Amino acid sequence: MASCGIYNHLVAFSNQPTSKPPIFIASNPVNHIAVSPRSRLSYSLSTLVPKASSTPLEARIYQETDEIPVPKVIIDQDSDLDATVVEITFGDRLGALLDTMGALTNLGLNVVKANVHLDSSGKHTMFSITKASTGRKVEDPELLEAIRLTIISNLLEYHPESSAQLAMGEAFGIEAPKHKLDVDIATRIHVYDDRPNRSLLSVETADRPGLLVDLVKIFTDINVAVESGEFDTEGLLAKAKFHVNYRGKSLLEPLQQVLANSLRYFLRRPTTEDVSF
Repeated sequence: MASCGIYNHLVAFSNQPTSKPPIFIASNPVNHIAVSPRSRLSYSLSTLVPKASSTPLEARIYQETDEIPVPKVIIDQDSDLDATVVEITFGDRLGALLDTMGALTNLGLNVVKANVHLDSSGKHTMFSITKASTGRKVEDPELLEAIRLTIISNLLEYHPESSAQLAMGEAFGIEAPKHKLDVDIATRIHVYDDRPNRSLLSVETADRPGLLVDLVKIFTDINVAVESGEFDTEGLLAKAKFHVNYRGKSLLEPLQQVLANSLRYFLRRPTTEDVSF
């Protein structure tokens, strides 16, 4: 097994760690997510993560292809009621990703199904995963973030050319992105009426470690519950969609505005814990 390498460094620290793991998707959507008001990403990313498998085909593609594709990691909580679906795309450069499946197993997960399909954008590898302890889909935002960072770690370890295409490549890869995103310009937030009992929140912003957990914390701070969602890492961008409700109802316009303003403020400005005085 490879050493933990880059993965050990993909850590966001908490000044006020949570006493118990928060819930990302409650079995009863009306129940609110349990996250301490001042908590930040607090889990320890000390799990050993092996590199993705090497194949001659991958090496040949890397040598002959000048244009580097945009890496994509999708965590989908909508499409399967019983499992969390993870999709990984990096053009046609990825192999079988057996080591990635092993790394997910090290996080206490089962890969219950895996498949690959090809289209014009490349090869899409999809895993359906559940918690080994419960046999159910992953509901903890910290564990979902650990899944995302595990996959990105393997991309940076085995495919160093992905470093310039990923936000986390600046600190943990061999090459920083050539064009950095302006957070003010990159951030887009929209809230739509989805159904009478829920709303659809769309968030697009610059990616960074711990972002998923921090988004869920903001929802909790204003008593907005998350039913399900999808979190995509697409190169330097993070794109998320959440089905949310307030006390079992869709968000009224004043609360939509409060949620959007809270997210914009948080995403565009450092928190007091991050500022040096």
